[in-house]
Amino acid sequence: MALKIIVHGSKEYEQMVALRYQILRKPLGLEFSPEELEKEKNNLLFGFFEEDSLEGCCMLVETAKGTVRLRQMAVVSGLQGKGIGRALVIFAENVARDRRFKKIIMHARKASIPFFEKLGYHTSGEEFIELTIPHVVMEKEL
Repeated sequence: MALKIIVHGSKEYEQMVALRYQILRKPLGLEFSPEELEKEKNNLLFGFFEEDSLEGCCMLVETAKGTVRLRQMAVVSGLQGKGIGRALVIFAENVARDRRFKKIIMHARKASIPFFEKLGYHTSGEEFIELTIPHVVMEKEL
């Protein structure tokens, strides 16, 4: 098991895009645009690997001075509940702290609220619909 920062455009990045497509986009009938993927070169990209196989991923996007947004978190189907997501979030938080960020925010799918609450996040604001799915804003001070 290895947690890594993924380099945009690398083989690991290609695996990350494929996993996010399978878990997050395909079920909603959505694709990634080339422009959307190009913008990701400015983000912090993270992967959880078993050997050379990507089993989970997420990214951090700087949104304001001292604040990053956790996005595009995905874990291979059938491997949820095995600690991969938790390890990824903790790794991302540690990298964010090392880079002097003070706060992480996210648009969390409603179904994932209990998972993030266990990691110390709290909701802020009302439920809203994003990409046809109920979400809430969640945040955590680092």
